[in-house]
Amino acid sequence: MPQTAIWPGSSSFASGQTPFGLYDSDSQFSGSGVNSVDRFADWSAKRLGYPIMDVEMQSGSFYAVYEEAVTEYSAQVNQFNIKDNLFNLTGQSTGSNMTHRNVTPSLGRIVRLSNFYGQEATTPVGGYSTLKTGSIMINSGSQTYDLNSLYAKVSESGPIEIRRIHHGPTPAIQRYFDPYATTGYGTQNLIEGFGFGGMSPAITFTLMPIFEDLLRVQAIELNDQIRKSAFSFHLVNNQVRIFPDPTTDFRLWFEYFVSEDKESSLQVPSGSSNLGVISDFSNIPYDNMVFAQINDVGKQWIKKYGLALAKELLGTIRGKYTSIPIPNSETTLDGDALRSEASTEKEILITQLREMLEDTTRRSLMERDKDESDMLQEKLQKVPLPIYIG
Repeated sequence: MPQTAIWPGSSSFASGQTPFGLYDSDSQFSGSGVNSVDRFADWSAKRLGYPIMDVEMQSGSFYAVYEEAVTEYSAQVNQFNIKDNLFNLTGQSTGSNMTHRNVTPSLGRIVRLSNFYGQEATTPVGGYSTLKTGSIMINSGSQTYDLNSLYAKVSESGPIEIRRIHHGPTPAIQRYFDPYATTGYGTQNLIEGFGFGGMSPAITFTLMPIFEDLLRVQAIELNDQIRKSAFSFHLVNNQVRIFPDPTTDFRLWFEYFVSEDKESSLQVPSGSSNLGVISDFSNIPYDNMVFAQINDVGKQWIKKYGLALAKELLGTIRGKYTSIPIPNSETTLDGDALRSEASTEKEILITQLREMLEDTTRRSLMERDKDESDMLQEKLQKVPLPIYIG
């Protein structure tokens, strides 16, 4: 049965009568409590003049504006939460709904930033780019090699950044029994000189004190430093020059980053992806609030905003005609006045809500806590100290 265009004085809500059905299954919204949509429709109609005046609205119109008022409140609060928590949520998964949840500040973003600084250290200790290993053959008598042409263009798709070249003398510990180091426990004569002629060098190694080993290694390294050419290299634009001049063929190993990977702004930890993570305002997972979880302060704002929307809609309806004829005269409708009043009321309500939310930002609360602490310290300084009588 079609509804009359005039408010009949009461309504009975059924699921599916709101435009989007966002809160139809919420018992506080659809039931008979003080915050239900039917109680709102009755209150709004009376605020618009019923029963003294006819209200040219159906129950479905009141249902629509009440649903819109709830979603507007939810949008305003969620926008505030997104702005206040974006720094802490960036990079986290979008799979968790943040509505009605407390977000605890963390160092996650700072840690991620420090990883990029650590990646630039001489020995990389962070970052999200893979430190790779490569090698080229060094030929006897040839000192200069182009790593771009010999390796990067062959093994990688783009330029590389060399971070470490492994080129140095044979470790002293590998020449522990070097007869040319003059430390001599590797020679039979020196073994016999210490009374270990019948024992192998390995046994000698296990019997001597640790400080003897350290002194022996230092002696070998000092001998190399004085008597041999220093092992070094010169690296400019991935052109490496080897010192001393190689006398044998060997493989030179190095560590490097692929420049494109390292310089990309889309780097993520290994095993992760940039897909499905919070990147900006648009994909932080805040949904419409659960109506039952909104407190009475919020629901009072919703009712007032819903009334302003109802007044705006009624003004639009009455604005179809500026006047209507009556016997021997005509009457002017108040559509323009209703729309003007509704616009002002909506603006005031939005401004009040935003100001209240701004006063409760994390920064504002910290500043308030600091002011209270400073005032308390100032007050305590004026309290006289007790006199001690022994």
